[in-house]
Amino acid sequence: MINFEEELKKFHPSLEVEQAEDAIYNQDLTDMADLLVKMIKEAQKQDVE
Repeated sequence: MINFEEELKKFHPSLEVEQAEDAIYNQDLTDMADLLVKMIKEAQKQDVE
């Protein structure tokens, strides 16, 4: 059976929308577009040298 007292001790409230938005936007995540731009810049740099 479920022990509700134990489950309540584990409970963590979810972030408010603004807090969640800030947490998401403040993460520095590299996506495919960033990787492609970096690869193109490196390739151009190698072509110049």
